[in-house]
Amino acid sequence: MIRVLLADDQALMRAGFRALLDAEDDLEVVGEAVDGASAVQLTRRLRPDVVLMDVQMPGLDGIGATGRIAADPDLAAVRVLILTNYGLDSYVFAALRAGASGFLLKDADPADLLQAVAVVARGDALLAPAVTRTLISEFVAVPAPPDRTAGREVLTAREQEIVELVARGLSNDEIAEQMVISPLTAKTHVNRAMTKLHCRDRAQLVVWAYESGLVTPRRR
Repeated sequence: MIRVLLADDQALMRAGFRALLDAEDDLEVVGEAVDGASAVQLTRRLRPDVVLMDVQMPGLDGIGATGRIAADPDLAAVRVLILTNYGLDSYVFAALRAGASGFLLKDADPADLLQAVAVVARGDALLAPAVTRTLISEFVAVPAPPDRTAGREVLTAREQEIVELVARGLSNDEIAEQMVISPLTAKTHVNRAMTKLHCRDRAQLVVWAYESGLVTPRRR
């Protein structure tokens, strides 16, 4: 059973998401938050597997709430899925930088939302390669100052190469084909890099690659 917390200031949106999720045998909505502050409080109290987090809410917004959840060691198992009306806007990269595991448009098909919750709940990042490429192209043109707390020296040369390919938007299969290795080996390298860099998931690995300077944006 995947336990889900809804965080959205619009009652109609919460009701729609609840109806959709509660209709599934393996999903359970355990609570609803109307703003970022209550989302953080309920996450600490209810310990959901996934938080469906709206970006724009009164008071503490979804990005701020995501940052607090991601920074709490007691909530390391909680995954945040950002919901937005705005597509690939500036909020998205800020949300990923704050610790979100992915994002989804509010007008996505119901099947896509259900799949997204399952993907994020199992610890994967909801960041498809095509979306990663667009995100990088649009919103990493001016990266944040490099994070020097975990330098490139912790990675082997092969791991650095693979992290760069992840940041360029390649899937494990594409990495395997380019490097002439098996997809399982590619996945193993990606997982080792995430462990060494203390990245929660693939989305955080992409953020680290740009903020550390390992990869620089390709301007159009």
